[in-house]
This record gives sequence, structure tokens and C-alpha cells, in this order.
Amino acid sequence: MFAWLVTIVLQESPVMVGVAQTALLVPAMLFMLIGGSLSDRVGARRVAVVAQSLAVLPILMLAFILLIGKLSFGLMLVYAVCIGTLQAFVTPARDAILNSVARGDIQRTVVKFTLVQFLTQICGFVLAGFAQRIGALPIVLAQSLIIGLGAWSLSRVPQIHRRQVQHSLAIGKHVATSIVEGCKTVLKSPAMRTVVLQNLCVGICFMGSYTVSIPLMIRDVYMGSSADLALVTTINSTGLVFTIFMLLVSKRVRRPGRALLMAHGVGAVFLGAAGAAASFVLFAALLFCWGTCGGVAMSMARTVMLEHAPEEARGRVMGFYSFSFMGSGPIGAMLWGFVSAGMGPKIALIIASLLMFLVVCSMGVRSRLWRM
Repeated sequence: MFAWLVTIVLQESPVMVGVAQTALLVPAMLFMLIGGSLSDRVGARRVAVVAQSLAVLPILMLAFILLIGKLSFGLMLVYAVCIGTLQAFVTPARDAILNSVARGDIQRTVVKFTLVQFLTQICGFVLAGFAQRIGALPIVLAQSLIIGLGAWSLSRVPQIHRRQVQHSLAIGKHVATSIVEGCKTVLKSPAMRTVVLQNLCVGICFMGSYTVSIPLMIRDVYMGSSADLALVTTINSTGLVFTIFMLLVSKRVRRPGRALLMAHGVGAVFLGAAGAAASFVLFAALLFCWGTCGGVAMSMARTVMLEHAPEEARGRVMGFYSFSFMGSGPIGAMLWGFVSAGMGPKIALIIASLLMFLVVCSMGVRSRLWRM
């Protein structure tokens, strides 16, 4: 919905589309580590419930703007900053809860979590595809109800009782100290350090180019509508779900690090080919293939981080994991917005994919991730 409102309804330029996506992603860069540290201090469930409950408010604000017909680029930026800030607190808290509710095999729990996440996301894409027919307002109101349901669901997660740690520092100093300690924890572990590094590259090359170049290609190259944008994102997520389901019914992946690198390498080839696709059908098919690779990559990256994160630092470690992915997204969104403006979205997508492929090859040779 956000991409459709900015790209197709407001008809913003490639640079402004990049600015809008950056406004959505920048709060993650600023607050994700704070969110992870707060989860360790006051409890992951509490942080997740409060932040997700507050997320209903900017969505209702957007609904009111649509109702009175005052939609503008400036108001979309305000909405993006509000939602992005709250997401920065929800994401690491939610990931930290995963290890607490896992029953034995964390990899299988992560795969189940990712499967449910993208199955419901597909439902959201299908719903958003009707925006051009029924208008944006009913869909935004439905979104507010769904976000509220998510907050209620998080409140139903059983409270995990663990050893209480007394914090002598004030909350501000404690957060700053825990961020530094979390950074040290991640950097000390070769596995977590490498996953965070490749996540930075994924955020710039994959996430940044996808959020900007794909909507622009649908609008400018294939002359598409909200239904076409929803169709493409649904097909992409269907690829994710297909692979995650295969992981769920198969045996445990013995080398998640190697699977992670291979998924990103092959995915870069598919995404680059999508940039050169001669037809909309081929474009969508290649994004489905890229999605299948993303299903492996997301599951294996979370698995490596959760398996190596110490319990007392799990929130801040997963904050660094989310920060490395979401925090680098704004850089990519701005970068590929300018490249799309100068060279076109197809060329931007090809260049981003080539850079990611070179990064994967370098990590395969230089890091230990290939042997993990």
C-alpha cells in the first residue's frame, strides 16, 4: 500500500520514491539497537506488545487523511517515520521471543515462524491488490484491525520466567552500555559477525533496490497498477513460502552458513535477470525464483544468530541482526533511487544484483561461513 500510494497514486519521481522508502527505513537504523536493548531490560514481550499497539495510531491517521482527501507526499513521510520507528522496537523484541518459545530445535521454530509470516503477508498483498477497485481507505482500516490483532496475539505469548538481573544504571545509561556490549558480543563470534556483514550488503543491494526499482519498473516499464504491484509481491512471497515449506518438511540443514551464501548468490542471479526481463510474465517468474532463494536465506540467517546468541544478550543480538538488514536499507533506497533516476530502474536492479553476487563470492572465499 505504501509503495502504491507513493509511486502510482502520487506519481512521485524515482528520487522521491527513494526518499519515501528511506523515511520508512531510517528509523530502523536509528532505533533498532535501542529496541533490542530495551527488550533485554524490561522484557521482549512487553516491548513487542506496547510498540505494536501504538502502531495502530499512524495507520488510523493515514485512514483519516484518505477520508478527507488530503493525501500528500509530506504526510506520507510522517506516516513512514512513525511506522518505521515502531517497527524498530517490535522486530528485535519479536525475534528474541522466538528462542523462548522454541521446543528443542531452534532452526525448525525459525522456519515455522518465517512460513507463517509470509503466508499472512501474501494475504496482505492480495488485499492491497484491490486498492484500485475499492479505494485505499477500506484496506487501511482493515490493516489497523490486523495490526491490533497482532498486538493482542503477542500479549497471549506465555511469560518466560528467567533469572532477574538487577540493573544499577539508569535506563538511558543502561541502554547505551548494553548496545556496546551487544556489539562486542556479535563481533566476538565469527558466525554472527559474518551474518551481520552480509546482512548489511543485503539491505543495500537487495532490499534497497527492491523497494525502489520494482515499483518503478511496474509503473514505468510495464505500465502497471496496484493489482500488478500486488501480484508481483505476492508471487515473490509465494516463492519464499514454497521454499520455507520445503525446509519444514525436510531434514535439518546441516550447514546453514553455506546454505545462506548459496541462496544469496543464486538469488542475485535471478534478481539481475529480472532487471533484464523482456516481458512482465518473465519478470514475475524470475522474482518468484528470487523469493525461493530468500526463503532459505532468511531462515538460515536467523538460525545462525539465535544458535550463537547468549540468553542474557539475545534481545540486543537480534537487534543487531535486524539493524544490519533494516538499517542499511535506507542507504540502498537512496542509492538506487538516484541510479534509477539517472540510468533507469532496470539498470539499477542489474547493478545491485551484480554487486551482491560479488560480495557473496568474496565471503565464500574469505569467511568461515561457507564451512558452517
